[in-house]
Amino acid sequence: MYNYLFGPVPSRRLGISLGVDLIPRKTCTLNCIYCECGKTTKLTIQRKEWVPINDVIDELKRYLKENPCPEYITFSGSGEPTLHTGIGIILDFLKKQHGTFKTAVLTNGTLLYLPQVREELLSADVVIPSLDAAIQETFKKINMPHPSLNIQTIINGITEFKKIFKGKLILEIFIIPGVNDNNNDLDELKQAILTIHPDEVQLNTLDRPGVLSSIRAATMDELEYIMQYWQLPNVSIISSPSSHVDKVHAAYRYDIESAILETIARRPCTVDDIAQILNVRIIEINKYLGELEAQSKIKRVMQNRGIFYKKV
Repeated sequence: MYNYLFGPVPSRRLGISLGVDLIPRKTCTLNCIYCECGKTTKLTIQRKEWVPINDVIDELKRYLKENPCPEYITFSGSGEPTLHTGIGIILDFLKKQHGTFKTAVLTNGTLLYLPQVREELLSADVVIPSLDAAIQETFKKINMPHPSLNIQTIINGITEFKKIFKGKLILEIFIIPGVNDNNNDLDELKQAILTIHPDEVQLNTLDRPGVLSSIRAATMDELEYIMQYWQLPNVSIISSPSSHVDKVHAAYRYDIESAILETIARRPCTVDDIAQILNVRIIEINKYLGELEAQSKIKRVMQNRGIFYKKV
């Protein structure tokens, strides 16, 4: 079992992606109301070596030696990856040692105002910062940030990073109906997009259980309305990962129980999600889930899309 790696999983944006989790569970600069990983337990902007750099690199060496290469190695998981001061060292290792795949960083973008963080991410192939609001009041309502964070400073930081980044920058905007889809918020978000000038903008919405049960996913009609309202050429809606499922077999992990636990420890999944990720029949996945439930290692959470499994 790996401590810092999870997957590979079929990503809606990146194909078959091996996850790298550099931060202890729910250590973050934000406490977003939609977070699929649950409430933030340590709200901080302190950067340090949260987990040993050499241990992460050793796991990557072992995985890549024993398994086929994924399409992407993605820095994400259950905390904000740029809080780790070694993210640049690990990205540089992957770039120098394993050039057959690409690297991606999924970040909330809050620390890109720091020149050192911008410098550390330059060797990534893709960086996907999120921006759910361009108004401080809405930012606080959705993202519940560390008190020191200001949305305009964050927008400026992403903008400065885009100026020097040679890879692809995709801006992700998470839509919560009734919160950030009014004309005022949409107008300010559009202005931020024009300022940042990302290569792409991707609209996202709730797919797994969030922190607040009262929020809901935006409908396809609502997301398409936002695209029409903005009238911008590079905006799209994040698509389903189902088109990548046929590729999972090439990156198959045989330690199924460990792979299940590693995956749902970062984000809740349905039986169908897990079956697609591992390319294993649902009837077999259910056997593992039943055993894990009996051992009180996982629990069920009811959501509109069905029953999700979370690590206890």
